[in-house]
Order: sequence, then structure tokens, then C-alpha cells
Amino acid sequence: MAAPTYHLFSLLLSLLFFSPVFSRTTPSPTITTATATLDVSASLDLITRALSFDPSPVQQTLDPEKTKLHSGNPSDLSLKLHSRDFLSTTPHKNYKTLTLARLRRDSARVSAITARAALAVNGISRSDLKPLFDPAMTTTAATGDDLQGPIVSGTSQGSGEYFSRVGVGRPAKPLFLVVDTGSDVTWIQCEPCAECYQQTGDIFNPSLSSTYSPLTCESESCRALDVSACRNSSCLYQVSYGDGSYTLGDFATETISFSDSSPVSGVAIGCGHDNEGLFVGAAGLLGLGGGSLSFPSQISARAFSYCLVDRDSSATSTLQFGPSAAPDAGAVTAPLLQNHQMDTFYYVSMTGISVGGELLSIPPSSFAMDETGAGGVIVDSGTAVTRLQTDAYTALRDAFTKHTGDLPATSGVALFDTCYDLSSKTTVQVPTVSFHFPGGSELKLPAKNYLIPVDSAGTFCLAFASTTAPLSIIGNVQQQGTRVSFDLENSLVGFSSNKC
Repeated sequence: MAAPTYHLFSLLLSLLFFSPVFSRTTPSPTITTATATLDVSASLDLITRALSFDPSPVQQTLDPEKTKLHSGNPSDLSLKLHSRDFLSTTPHKNYKTLTLARLRRDSARVSAITARAALAVNGISRSDLKPLFDPAMTTTAATGDDLQGPIVSGTSQGSGEYFSRVGVGRPAKPLFLVVDTGSDVTWIQCEPCAECYQQTGDIFNPSLSSTYSPLTCESESCRALDVSACRNSSCLYQVSYGDGSYTLGDFATETISFSDSSPVSGVAIGCGHDNEGLFVGAAGLLGLGGGSLSFPSQISARAFSYCLVDRDSSATSTLQFGPSAAPDAGAVTAPLLQNHQMDTFYYVSMTGISVGGELLSIPPSSFAMDETGAGGVIVDSGTAVTRLQTDAYTALRDAFTKHTGDLPATSGVALFDTCYDLSSKTTVQVPTVSFHFPGGSELKLPAKNYLIPVDSAGTFCLAFASTTAPLSIIGNVQQQGTRVSFDLENSLVGFSSNKC
């Protein structure tokens, strides 16, 4: 019996190793990189139109005859947003000079934010800073003699990237205001001016408004200011920014009107008589931060949202307040975190970043806020380029360049160290870049939100940068074309693509 068994075993071996049917080897699994399409031609065409755009002030209808006033809890408010460069009256020579100007403003903005965060973590609030005005002033009206401040250059201040036309007073005077989630106090330039910078349109004259009312030093709003002083029982305010720029003047309540929405009365705003270096072209700032003096807080908004159009587009989008501004069912959501050392900024819980569909090996500490309030990630409308801690940025950049070896690399530009010459391309495939949040939420960014043109010749750069500061910032380049909703009632932030 042994011989037949041996022959049978030999036959089986020959079938396994020599038969053409059984000799095929199993192919190794192919790892597919998730990609997105960058429309190079469309981006360059947008540049051409942006440079040829007539930068005359964008008109937005305000009806000064509206009589219905809200004293709080409005159902819905809405206004239009415009990109800064389409309100500027100073044309740029070419797109590269425009890009470099944006990046200079952006660097100043980031420095200001990180400095404020560092002061707060170290237990130093802005109320500890020395006021620019003399609290012992006794005159009843602001003049050039009693409101004095240092003369500084603020052309680098980068907060003013998106503007909206807002009505102030009764009758409503339309003014362009910077929309800023990184500030709380809303303020405008006011007559009489001790020092005012050039703005689009006339400076606000409070004596012509029937609803202008100075706040007393004992008022809750005055006590909530970081820096304030008293003059004949009237409240004076001061807001200073990271580059030495500032605004100071009288703190008062006024009526605010938004396009076709009904006006809101009794909003505490700064009436700035001495304003240096801020937001050239705008009449002031609409504070959308998380502090008690911000506009959303004053009107007890349960939610607000905005959608930022491409900065090279003359199109407008909207800023909305009220229940309709909450994240919709299809939004990517993440928890909003409270930083008790810094209530102005909107901190978001972020867990990671993926490139090409592969989650990067980044320490969780890179995105975490520690027990002192240091670190963390904020969503900011005024910062342009997303800033990541060095280890996170390096991991992202290295993964991106690994998957773009077929694209012609070129030298870096300003803070960008990863750039490509796409002048001969119409479209290109690039690895996807996604932000990850708790619960498996993933925000996939459009390719044009992270590979952006820096000149008219076809140079595109990876629109992220590293920071040595503990704080990371999700900037507005990455937010473009996405409706960002802040659900204040439920402590959530939502991202909805193509909902402008």
C-alpha cells in the first residue's frame, strides 16, 4: 500500500508546483491614494478677473425708514460678506504683490492672536495693560485735546479680510465693517476725530443719530470691557491690537441694521475718536467673538454662521444669525471647547489630519489644550493660512510631497515652503487633505483650499504653515466655500460644503 500512496503524493505535488493552472501567484494589494482635482485653469482665470476688477464700493441696500426694532433674541438676521480686496481703492501691480501683501497682513494677525493667547495663559489680561487715555479727563465731549494716543503704523494689521455693509444709528448710516471672529468689541470711527484713518465713505457723526446713547461707568457693558475709564460718569473704552494699533473713545449703545433684516436696538459699540492703523478702508469692526460684548452675545444668538467666498472672487456670501444658522443635517460637526482663560476665540476639538486618505502620525498633544489653557485649535475668520505646530505641519508637508512627486517643484514663496510650477497644466490630481474631529467626523477640503496660486505665472503653493506657538489656527483659505456654523446653544461647530 505504501507505493501507491507515494505515487499519489508525487502527483499532487506536481499539480501544485508545475501545472499552469495552479502556478499563478497572488498579486500584492494595491494601495489607492485618495485624490482631488485641482482646476488650475479656473484658478488662474479667477486671478485675471480679480486684477481687472473695478474696486468701487459695493452697494448694499439699507432702508433707513424701517421702524421695527428688536431688543434681543432676533429670529433671523442676515447680511452680505465681501472680500477685502474688492473694496480696496488701491489696485495691486500684479497678483504676486497682492499675495505678498496678504501674507504680511496674515503674519501680523497670527502674531497678535498668539500674543493675546500667551498673555491670557500667563494670567495677564488686557485690563492689566496701561490705558492710552487719561482716566482723569473731565471734559464732556471727546476732542483732539483730551484723547491722545501714540502714532503707530498699523498697515500690517491683518484682521480685515472680509467686510460687510452695516447700518448704524437712526436713520441708518451704511458703513463697511470688518467681520472678525477673533474680536469681541464692535466699534466704528466717530466724529469728532482726534485721529482717524482713511475709510470708505463718511465718518459716523453720533449727533445725527436719534438712538445714540452713551453708557455710564456703572453699566454692565462698561464693566465688561478689558480696558475702560470714566469721564463725567460716561464710559470710555480702549481696544489694542497686536501690532500696536488701537481704537479708543466713548462706549455707547446704538441701533444696528442688516440689509433687509429689521434693526437691532441697544447694541453696545465703541465710538472711536482716536483710531490708528486699523483696517484701512473699513469704518470699524463687527466683533463676532465668544466674549460677553460680542455682537452674537449681545443679541443672545443661539447660532450664527458665515460662508467665505474665494478671496479672488467679487461674489458675495452671507453672515446669518438665528435658528437657521445652526449646522444642517449634512454638516461635519465638531465640539466647541471653552477656554476659560480666553473666551473670545472659538476652540474646536480636533483629532487629526489625513493626506491621501491616510491618517498622519501626529501626537494628540499637537491639537490639545492643556489645563492652563495653552495650545488647542481655533477657527478664525481673520487668519488666512492655517497654522499648525511644527510636528503636525512637517507630517502634512512630507505626506503631501510624497504623493506629488510627478508635479514640477519650484522654490518657496514667503512663508510657503512647498510650491509647484503648474503653468503647463490645465488640471492636476493632488492627494486629499482632511481634518478629523471626534466621533469619526471628517472634513475633506477642496483642492483649491490647500493648493493656491501665488502669482499669475502658474506657481501654486501648499497653503499651510508651521508655528512655534502652542496655538493652532484653522484659517479662512481652508474655510472658503464652506458654511461655518457656530451652534452656541449646543457647543458645536459645523462645516457644510457648498452652502454659500
